[in-house]
Amino acid sequence: MFCDNNNSEYSHVAVLPNETVENLIAQERTNDPLRIIDGTLGCGGHSKLILERCPNAQLIGIDRDEEALFRSAQTLAFAEDRVNFYRGDYSQMADFAQQNSWDKVDAILLDIGISSPQIDDPSRGFSIRFAGPLDMRMDRRKELTASRIVNNYSFEELRDIFRFYGEIKGANKLANAVIHEREVSPFTQTDQLVGLCEKTLKKTRKNAPPVATMVFQALRIAVNDELGELERSLKTAHNLLAPQGRLAVISFHSLEDRIVKNYFKEQNTECICPPGLPVCVCNHKRTMKTLRNKPFVATAEECAQNSRAKCAKLRVAEKL
Repeated sequence: MFCDNNNSEYSHVAVLPNETVENLIAQERTNDPLRIIDGTLGCGGHSKLILERCPNAQLIGIDRDEEALFRSAQTLAFAEDRVNFYRGDYSQMADFAQQNSWDKVDAILLDIGISSPQIDDPSRGFSIRFAGPLDMRMDRRKELTASRIVNNYSFEELRDIFRFYGEIKGANKLANAVIHEREVSPFTQTDQLVGLCEKTLKKTRKNAPPVATMVFQALRIAVNDELGELERSLKTAHNLLAPQGRLAVISFHSLEDRIVKNYFKEQNTECICPPGLPVCVCNHKRTMKTLRNKPFVATAEECAQNSRAKCAKLRVAEKL
């Protein structure tokens, strides 16, 4: 999810806008009284397009960032009587639906990622480009911050975060360096960690992003439990969908996309027994169909206009 900041005003640049809206809501259903959940509302770009396309739709918008809810309320003011806003994790969507007296919904959108206002605000600590507090919380009500992780986690915990969430090949070396450095001076600022990353590790391949970028990604995932949140939400969304309801997920890196791809593949398969068994013993039934095997990706034209769309992948599945 991305929102571009220009002179303190936010213009809403929804990634893969046409692909998302057209596949989330089938053309023949656009005039139906639909119930829709945007689990990662952000600046409200996708929801604006959905509500404009579906004049009879009602929408629940969820975000854990209070500032994002404020921005999206402005974006969706034209349809305020059709939108209910909730602050929280998108894995709570069933609870918010219940509060809205919805037992089933027709469409759910999850646009996983971080928005430009979050990246571009130094006080949030998400970017290696700005000096600021080492925070990285999407929900500032939570206690766990990036500084708490780097100052308190064990070698093994740090190594695993860097290795699995940032895919850092020098995870052992970096974890050791963090522990040694924090004994001298605790980490409180982003530029402290950026400096340590640059001093400790070098790029492993040509055209790779700066190592610090991948370290910040790893810490952000850990602080916000992003992969666990996604796994929980896929199951919750699946259960909440009505028959023929659709779930659309936009991801921005391979860790997220792999989770979505594998979940959709499993739900699109009749039997998930290990190969070689003479008879099926799993009793698994196919419950979803994917709209296509390969993800939707941004066109060259969209990438030229919005460079952050280059790594976006959209997958859509329909409940049987």
